[in-house]
Amino acid sequence: MAKAVKYRRILLKLSGEGLMGRRPQGFDPKLMARLASEVARLVKSGTQVALVVGGGNFFRGAQGEELGIERANADYMGMLATVMNALALQAVFRRARCKARVMSAIPMNPVCEPYTRRRALAHLEAGEVVIFAAGTGNPFFTTDTAAALRASEMGCDALFKGTQVDGVYSADPKKVRGAKRHDRLGYDEVLAGNLKVMDAAAVALARDNRIPIVVFSIHKPGALARVLAGTERHTVVN
Repeated sequence: MAKAVKYRRILLKLSGEGLMGRRPQGFDPKLMARLASEVARLVKSGTQVALVVGGGNFFRGAQGEELGIERANADYMGMLATVMNALALQAVFRRARCKARVMSAIPMNPVCEPYTRRRALAHLEAGEVVIFAAGTGNPFFTTDTAAALRASEMGCDALFKGTQVDGVYSADPKKVRGAKRHDRLGYDEVLAGNLKVMDAAAVALARDNRIPIVVFSIHKPGALARVLAGTERHTVVN
């Protein structure tokens, strides 16, 4: 196993589908409560945590194309779905007695705070979990890219990508028996091999700002803390 690494500040990227658990849509309340409890313990230990969440549990751009919706409008609909997820996570964090704040790239003052870098940094320094919603605020950019962008702006020590499996494999381990898990990969290896870690823009942005991407299974209880302690399987891209 890898040695424990102390991160002062991390960004956790969650997919909208990751919040569903085994449900066909929406949220798995037990899964979200567990995640909030794990993040709350991490914050209590002194690690600052920012978070970007997708919206695929409610809407994805591909669905819009099937309905004949223009790509840009479909992407805006997806951004609104991320705001719904962010507000739900905020409520669950607060129930876990962990201060949390939603900041949206698309201003919607009655619902949440508009994103500014200076205020986001101040909230993190104050010990709040900052949940970034609405992606980058622009169509044609994924929430993966938004995660790499916010991690860069916040000066995060690492970008943690919670997935369905415990790292990056040579092939889909659910479909290919004997698929090899990588302990470590280079950014350029990921880009050249078109490995499905994050989209190419996100990987390139992380590379240019020297932010390691840590890929782990979000579905294993306690995995986040164990990855930080160096006792849980994961893949580091750096």
